[in-house]
Formats: sequence, C-alpha cells, structure tokens
Amino acid sequence: MPSSRSRLRGTAARRSKSARRLPGRAEGIGGATVLRLGASGQAVARLQRRLSDLGFSPGALDGDFGPATLAAVLAFQKSKGLLADGIVGPRTLAKLGLAESDALPSVIAQVTPRLASEMFPFTPLDNIKRNLPAVLEALAQDRLGDKPMVLVALATIRAETESFEPISEGLSRFNTSPGGHPFDLYDHRQDLGNQGPPDGTRFCGRGFVQLTGRFNYAKYGEALGLADQLVKKPELANQPDIAARILSAFLKDKERPIKEALLENDLKRVRRLVNGGSHGLQRFSEAYAIGDELLDATSGSLAPAFVRALRAHGRVREVLFP
Repeated sequence: MPSSRSRLRGTAARRSKSARRLPGRAEGIGGATVLRLGASGQAVARLQRRLSDLGFSPGALDGDFGPATLAAVLAFQKSKGLLADGIVGPRTLAKLGLAESDALPSVIAQVTPRLASEMFPFTPLDNIKRNLPAVLEALAQDRLGDKPMVLVALATIRAETESFEPISEGLSRFNTSPGGHPFDLYDHRQDLGNQGPPDGTRFCGRGFVQLTGRFNYAKYGEALGLADQLVKKPELANQPDIAARILSAFLKDKERPIKEALLENDLKRVRRLVNGGSHGLQRFSEAYAIGDELLDATSGSLAPAFVRALRAHGRVREVLFP
C-alpha cells in the first residue's frame, strides 16, 4: 500500500475526480439510494412528488434535483430535526416514507488494520490489530458505521493516544500545579463533577477518548450498563473493550453537532466538541484526511466530499446553508 505521504500527494487529483462525479443519476450506496444536487431520474421525480404532497414544494416535478428541490429537501429535513445537509439518504428517505430502514451505509468492513495503519503512520501495527476490532464493534453497535463517524472515531484515537492503546492522562501544567500533587487542578473542577481530593487523580483522563471527571465516569458507566463500576474502579476505562464502548457512546452523544461541523468542513470544531479544545488537532486532521482518501468515496452519504464537489461546480455557499 502506498505511504501516507504519497496518498496525500494524490489528494487534489482524486478530489477533482470526485467532484466530476457529482452531477448525474442517483447514487447507489451500500444498496441504498442517495439523492443529491445534480441527480435526475424516476427516483428524483418520486422524491419531488412526495415533498410536494407533504407541503414542501420543489417547483417543477421534472425529475431533476436542482436548487428548488434542494431548498425543499433542506426545509423538510429541518422540520423533522434531521441533519440539514441537502442529501436524501436513508434517514431522510425513511422520514419521507420512501424507505423502510434509516440505517446509514457502513464502511466498517473496509476498515482493515492495514488501512488504519496509514492513518497511524507512527503506531505499531500489532497495536492496531489488537484493538481495532473492539473499536469497530462498538461503533457498529451504536450505529456509527457511516464514513464520517468512523473517521472521527479513528482520528480521535490518533489525537488522544497515538499508540492505539487506551492510556491514562499524563501530567501537564494544565492538570497539575507547580509543586502540587498529581492532577490537583482537577480536584475542584465542578464542571467535571469532581468533589475535591482525590477526585482529580481518581478521575483523570483514561481510554481512547480520555474520559475525565467524576460526572463522565458515572454517566458513561451507567450508559454502558456498568452501573457504578466505573466510579468505583475508574481504571476499567483503560480496558480495551470498555474504552472502545466509551469512545463510541461519547461520539454518539455528539453525532449531530459533529456532523454539522463536518458540513462546514470545520475539523477544529469537531475536535473541540470531543476534546474541549484543540489539543491534537494536527494529528486529528491528518488522520481524517488520510482516511477520507483511503475509503471509497461513495461509501458515505455526507459531507466534506459533497461540499468540495459543490464548490468545484461553482455552487454558492448560501444555496446549501441558507
């Protein structure tokens, strides 16, 4: 497999190719129909009729997915609390009553240790082979197998623990005062639910996502069906299977704002949603970009590639995001 550097050098050419594919017929992704700006045909005509029946006029019922149909789709998505990306994928089709399942197409089967190693160029392959299956299993269980969320999960691991192993947070000037005991600056962090010493040390960052604070240990312990075990035994957050489930549950809670940030191609905001800051942003962005190019461009129904394609076709931003 080509190196990460050679993959990145080919980015511009592949993006241009992806952009040229946008106009045309509806796409088939993982057995599901995905309609977007530039599509045409009977599936689009059916979509237009359904939108019109529901009171969201797409203009002419001509089978062409143009700006008027896009505006109607965006209005419908907003009315149903869906991600307003202008793409008619499984979730939008299900809300329209045009599909039985709202499951997004999954790329999990494509994420092999070898592919992941391209996103983690400095990580021992054995670590990836040992821990990747638990991460992918957790994402699949939480219905986060679509391309954007898989990439965010792996990029988060790259940013937080490049070794692809769940680890405990290290000491730094942000968590330990000069001459203070380890993690003393966390002891009284009420926003983390900490109640004083030794909570700073006891509930320091752990795992793939660096779970931090008494509140989060209690919340995700309950969410994973562990009752109060994470509070009583915080070190459990470093067990690979539990660390993977915590990562997935954490990202599931933030799926909507993460995808809204991805619509704007704002990886810095995505990182802030997960980490609370920009720590590890360069590693996160690099891993995401490499994975985005390695995975089949038609595997996910969302966003950055779509937005790039629209820009390449001269579509004004206001059409997408009124």
